[in-house]
Formats: sequence, C-alpha cells, structure tokens
Amino acid sequence: MLNRPSSKLHWGVALLAVAAAVAMPAFAQEQPVPAQEQQVPAQKTPVPTLEQGASPEDGGAAKRGRITPFNGAAMPGEGTPAGKPAGAADKKKAADGTVPSQGVTVFDRMGAQLPALPAEKPFAGKVDEAYGAFQRGYYLTAMDLALPRAQLGDPAAQTLVAEILQQGLGVVRNAKQAAFWYGQAAENGDPAAMFKYALILMEGRYVKRDRAKSEELMKKAADLGNASAQFNYGQTLVADSPGPKGLKAAMPYYEKSAEQGIADAQYALSQIYVNVDGIDEGKRARAREWLLRAAHAGYDTAQLDIAIWMIEGIAGDRNLEDGFGWMKRAAEGGNVVAQNRLSHLYVNAIGTRPNPVEAAKWYVLSRRAGLKDDALEDFYLGLNEQQQKAALSAANKFRST
Repeated sequence: MLNRPSSKLHWGVALLAVAAAVAMPAFAQEQPVPAQEQQVPAQKTPVPTLEQGASPEDGGAAKRGRITPFNGAAMPGEGTPAGKPAGAADKKKAADGTVPSQGVTVFDRMGAQLPALPAEKPFAGKVDEAYGAFQRGYYLTAMDLALPRAQLGDPAAQTLVAEILQQGLGVVRNAKQAAFWYGQAAENGDPAAMFKYALILMEGRYVKRDRAKSEELMKKAADLGNASAQFNYGQTLVADSPGPKGLKAAMPYYEKSAEQGIADAQYALSQIYVNVDGIDEGKRARAREWLLRAAHAGYDTAQLDIAIWMIEGIAGDRNLEDGFGWMKRAAEGGNVVAQNRLSHLYVNAIGTRPNPVEAAKWYVLSRRAGLKDDALEDFYLGLNEQQQKAALSAANKFRST
C-alpha cells in the first residue's frame, strides 16, 4: 500500500495499533478561520488504510479489516398575467375544446401551501464587530477592532489577531507574533487558541518546545469541546500507550470528535470498532456507518476501504455494485491503490461489466504512480494493439478531480 501525504506538522506520528503496534496519524489541523464558539474541521492527515479482510484461511475468524501502515425552476406566478394565481396561466384549447395537459408542478403535487416560517428569535448576545468584519473579508477593520481588545486581555480578540497575523490577511504575515497571541488567548481560556498553541508548543518552531505543556493544553481544549483537539488528544493517548489499551482510552475522544464531523476521527472509529477485541457489539455494528461518513466527507482512504468492506462483506453484507462505485470514486480522486484495485474489478467483472480498455487505463495510471502489479501487467500485455492504444489515450486524458 502507498503512504498518504504527510502533514505539515512533523511531531511523532501517533499510532493506531491492534495486536502489534501499527502506524496511525498524528495531528489534524483546523482551517484558519476563527470563531468564538465554532470549531473548524481538520485537514486530512495520514491514517492507516485497510487491506483485504481476514478470510477463513486466516484462522477461521470472522472477516475483519486489518490495519496496515499504508497506506432553476421558475417561481410560481412568473410569466402569468397579473391577478391570476400560480399555475393559472392561459392555456390554448384544442380543436375539440379540451385543454391539453401541461404537466403537474411541484407546487401542484404538494396540494397545500407551506406553513409560514417561525419567527426568528431575537439575538440577545453581544455582537462581535471584529469577527463580523473578519467574516465579511474586512481584515484591516477586523484587526483595528480586535487589537485594542486583545491588548486588554480579551481571549476571542487575541485569537482573531493571531489568525490574521498567521495568515497574513491584510497585514504582513508574522507567525512569531501570531504564536504570541495564540499563547495569550490559550492562557485566557479560548479552546481554539489552546489547540493551535498546543501544536506550536509541540513543534517548537516559534516558541520553546514543550511537549508536556502541549499535551496539557490539548486535553483542556478537548474537554472544552474542540473537535480537532479531541481527535489529536486521542492520538497522543494511542502514542503513549500503543495497542488495545491506548485505543480504548482514546475512543471516547474519537467518538466526540467524530460526532462533530471530523473525518479522521470517523475513520479511526471504524477501524477500532472492527479490529479491537472487547468492543461493545452495539458500537461494533456502527463501524461501517462511521466509515461511510468519512467516505462521504471526501476522505479517499475511507472511500477505498468502504469499497473493500462492501466487496468483501466486512462489518456488513456484501454489495458489489456499491463497492465498485466507491472504488471508482476513490480512483477518480487520485488514490493510486484504488486505481489499481479498480482495474482488478474491471478485469474480473466485480460490481460492473468487464471492460478491458478501462481496466488497462486504470492499471496504466497506477503503474505510472509507481504501483507494480505483475498480474495486471500480464493482462495488459495480452490485449491487442488497438486496445492498448485506447487505454493509453484514456489514461493520458485522465485528470483526477
């Protein structure tokens, strides 16, 4: 299997491990748009990918995945004469006097008007003009409004100033000053700043490296509900205690993060629920659900794995057609392993009809990326010249989405 691209952060990778210590990702980062009460989804980080499920030949155990280190309709009334109701536009009569049908609109099928929207609840909180300016793209105005508050110790304003400086929005980018303001906001209790400053402390690039302080802040941010901190604190628990014990300790943090939409955590849960012994059967039954949620979020490794799970019947029934669809989606997104596996599906007509040209196309793409496969090489060489040319032409035209 091929490794996924590494994160910008180079702290020692946290490991997902089952019986033996096996690799799992390190940090997920939030997107650089701050909000006082809003957590931002993590970027994709390298996570373990799934090989074929265990077969009866592997000892008679039920199939489980193995974690490996690789890895505009017109509005009603438009165009109708004034004063006529929607859908009552003049209709031409046929010679026999009847009015031909012009179809039934969605409004006709509803049979009744929608109820009025509930009255909007008045906002009783304090309006943050600095964040409002930031969200509208007025970065200099946001800085002018936030900086005086930040200097007076407002943690939300300090985080905003840090974000503007870190990204260089309307000002010269200054990561060192950003680190200072993240530190101030973290000390004053802002969870988003705690998460960001914990990463800075772990990396030790603009401040003195302090792993103990980093983990302390990461846990605080996680306990305060920061989704990315929850995932990453779970990672530290796995790194500190590889194996089932660490995975079970991290699981509650992964679960909270997954519920908030972090795809890394959703993928991690799917692997733990299927592979770790002693997991509650109710949770184990949700393994495929979590993997599907990560796949729907665009996580290509999850797309590859859900394809394998569906084809192999892991953590649920087999569904060859859906498995083929997920494999194709991952392949079209540029996942090299999925491109190789998709070629095999076309060759063997699994979930689709046999298509030698498409099979050869995906093999060529995966081979160009460095993934060798002797069986597919033999298949390709067995094609006639016209088929090979068609496959090469299709591969040359391909662009991953």
